[in-house]
Amino acid sequence: MLRRIERLLLDMAAMSVVGLGLLITVSVLLRAFANSGVPDTVVMVRELMVAAIVLPLAAVAAARANIAVEFVANALPPRLRDALVVFGSVVGLFALAPLIWAGWRELAHTATSGAFFFGELSLPKWPGRAIFLFGMIVCWLRLLVMVVSDLAKMARGEPLIDDLPHPPAEEA
Repeated sequence: MLRRIERLLLDMAAMSVVGLGLLITVSVLLRAFANSGVPDTVVMVRELMVAAIVLPLAAVAAARANIAVEFVANALPPRLRDALVVFGSVVGLFALAPLIWAGWRELAHTATSGAFFFGELSLPKWPGRAIFLFGMIVCWLRLLVMVVSDLAKMARGEPLIDDLPHPPAEEA
């Protein structure tokens, strides 16, 4: 279920990037040839960028495609390397918690106050806040699932990352 949600969010992020490109292209062409533009382009670009950045975070975490210093990690023993992977996921859980809290407070405030961006279209602020919060929550859930499953794998003595060379287990 979580993988399907991650895939949906990844697709939505891709659509956001396409929307960004189209919006910017149309705005530039209108300014160049019609001395006009798309109203509130800056606001829409800013909100679409939030979606493009935040929505794929859970899929990135699930693929273990985050930034890592592999030349250091590859030199470590496999068990220590696995422990560092779990430690990084736990740190991620703690790092995302205040962002989720702040995102919830901001969403609640903008939704109840009816806040909007000043501009020609008076776009509401809550959709971007909701996208941010949803992306953070799904990423937090993915990290939690990874920590639990990684700890279970470590308890069974299985490697966490299969693409790294692990020395064969010693015979008893």
